[in-house]
Amino acid sequence: MITTEKKSKIIADLQGSKTDTGSSAVQVGILTARINELTEHLKVNKKDFMARRGLLQMVGQRKRHLKYIADKDSQAYLDIIKKLGIRR
Repeated sequence: MITTEKKSKIIADLQGSKTDTGSSAVQVGILTARINELTEHLKVNKKDFMARRGLLQMVGQRKRHLKYIADKDSQAYLDIIKKLGIRR
């Protein structure tokens, strides 16, 4: 699980305004952190198929958010993937 401090840091880094906690950019950042943690878990626990299924769902959800951002503002999309280190 992602810690509250780490989640707050991600939100502060990606939010557009002071009260922005649920925009697509923030959600992509949180999903990326969760995906990274789950990837490390699966390197150790190779047979945890439920975690693998959850990982694939999160990757799909992040992909949909990134597609929405790319359709809305392509420069914001490029900034987010560069900041988070995500492949296109």
